[in-house]
Parts: sequence; C-alpha cells; structure tokens
Amino acid sequence: MRFGVVLAGLILGSGTLVAQIGSLDAPAAKPKQYVSFAAEPQTLKAGAKSVVELNFRVMDGFHVNSHTPKSELLIPTAVTMKPVDGVKVGAVEYPAGTSYSFSFDPSEKLDVYSGAFTVKVPVVAEAGQHTVDGVLKYQACDHAACYPPKSLPVQVVFTAK
Repeated sequence: MRFGVVLAGLILGSGTLVAQIGSLDAPAAKPKQYVSFAAEPQTLKAGAKSVVELNFRVMDGFHVNSHTPKSELLIPTAVTMKPVDGVKVGAVEYPAGTSYSFSFDPSEKLDVYSGAFTVKVPVVAEAGQHTVDGVLKYQACDHAACYPPKSLPVQVVFTAK
C-alpha cells in the first residue's frame, strides 16, 4: 500500500517536472501591445476650443520613446487622429518625457514615457456626439532591448454641448 502511494507521488511529480521542462521549450509569450488605452467619454463646449485627453499606460517593466527622443535613430511616440465631419482637430500636445539610460550605457540619456501618460488633442466641435478615431504609434523597450514598432488604435467619444 505504501509503495503505491510513493509510486503515485513519483508519477505525479514526474508529470509536473515534464510540464515544467516542456514550458521551458515553449516560445516566450510576447504581448501584442506594450501600451494600453483607456477610453473615457468626455463632454466639451460646442464651438469653442477644447481639449480631449487620451490616457495611455505602458506595461510595467517597459518604456516607450517620448514624442521627442534624444536620438534620431529612435522611433518617437506619435498620435494621429483621423478627420471627422463637425470636428476640427489641432496639433497633438505631448507630455514631457523622463530621462532614462540603459545599464550597459549609463552615459547616454533617452527621453521616455513609462507608466501612465496623457496626450492632449485640441478640438473645436459642433454641438452633438462625436467619435474620432486615431492611432498611437510607438516603440517599446525594456532594460535590455527595444522591440519592433507597434500601432494601437484609439477612439475618442465626446459630446459637445
């Protein structure tokens, strides 16, 4: 009887070991996006210059280049909004980035966004409800490497009264 319990434990344990070894061979899961967008309905004054805010969050452990990275070789974060009837969109306003350097080259300082950041889009809208689509283009990096550029669709819904 005791032999059977030990044998069952070895079988279950070896299954766990096999499962753990198997997971080491599996390709690492890469996130589809390193940045998320929080869409929040907003209310603006009709016919007046207003600002809609686009709230983004960079995944923990990653950063993206700011809109004005300090190297021309880096891909800047940029928001592009599509034109829509009844809404005039102005030049997008970006927050200031923070200084960052890789551990392998502390002398080179980059300008990045990490955590939460907000991009402001000036608009003048006719009265009514509006939906404006756009896209955030960015390049995410971690402490050791940068990854291929990504595009994140954004959609802003607001009411102008």
